[in-house]
Amino acid sequence: MTKIKDIELGEFPLLLAPMEDVSDPPFRAVCKAGGADLMYTEFVSSEGLIRDAFKSRQKLDIFEYERPIGIQLFGSDIETMAECARITSAVSPDLIDINYGCPVKQVACRGAGAALLQDIPKMVKMTEAVVKATHLPVTVKTRLGWDDSTRNVEEVAERLQDIGIEALTIHGRTRVQMYKGDADWNLIGKIKDNPRIRIPIFGNGDIDSPEKALEYKNRYGVDGIMIGRASIGYPWIFNEIKHFLKTGEKLEAPTIADRVDVCRKHVEFSVRWKGERLGIVEMRRHYASYFKGIDGAKAFRNRLVQVPTLSEVEEILQEIAATYDAVPA
Repeated sequence: MTKIKDIELGEFPLLLAPMEDVSDPPFRAVCKAGGADLMYTEFVSSEGLIRDAFKSRQKLDIFEYERPIGIQLFGSDIETMAECARITSAVSPDLIDINYGCPVKQVACRGAGAALLQDIPKMVKMTEAVVKATHLPVTVKTRLGWDDSTRNVEEVAERLQDIGIEALTIHGRTRVQMYKGDADWNLIGKIKDNPRIRIPIFGNGDIDSPEKALEYKNRYGVDGIMIGRASIGYPWIFNEIKHFLKTGEKLEAPTIADRVDVCRKHVEFSVRWKGERLGIVEMRRHYASYFKGIDGAKAFRNRLVQVPTLSEVEEILQEIAATYDAVPA
């Protein structure tokens, strides 16, 4: 049984990655239904939360059916991060995660996210401040290092464990790599094999099939896997991996009707949570993924990203279902 402090996650948990502009409550809902064992919110700006910015506050919205759920924070100021941990604790997530892995310029070039990989002493102080500011378990997500000459995640793992984090997720790329090239899990496996490490180690990067999940589980010995981009438009991946790990057999691929049904639930939740205008606009980034690889679907996708109302979206989805009539994807 893999546990984060007292949170039981099962034998080999599958985690939904915190993804900006993706991992909102509507997306998390379909991933929970698809089998995700632990989910994280979009990452929340500590500076925005202190300013009481609406977008940052809204990211603290969590629902009982999502549990266990973690809220992820990022920032560059130690005291601000500690204060945000106190604010976040008040909404009662199951844990708080610190983002030391985001590579994008808007985050890293402001001294947050993966930038802290260039200043391990500050990372340690910030983490310790967050741990002391909350009664909740604190976890961390990070990368191998800033670049290939500074792959310092082994030091990070030991030092952050020593000051109280309860789990560590490692993305198998450096910050300089961004999302290019193949994820390197060798250091992740080495950290898991380190006799000093007693907290769960989760691997992240490039897991996009049940076969690869099983291969990496066996090869690197991690306690679980975090899945990000492969779940966008395909929340079935969690249950597909679970079934394959348990039986060695692959589940049937979702039919077009399945895709339409889950996409409809996603967009309806998006509209309920954000209002029709914003809910429709922000769903547009998902349609290509829901209907990826389906012959002739491009014309439908082009229409979906242009219509402004929920009723029009649902009409097009009904048309897709009728056109393909449950043909396997």
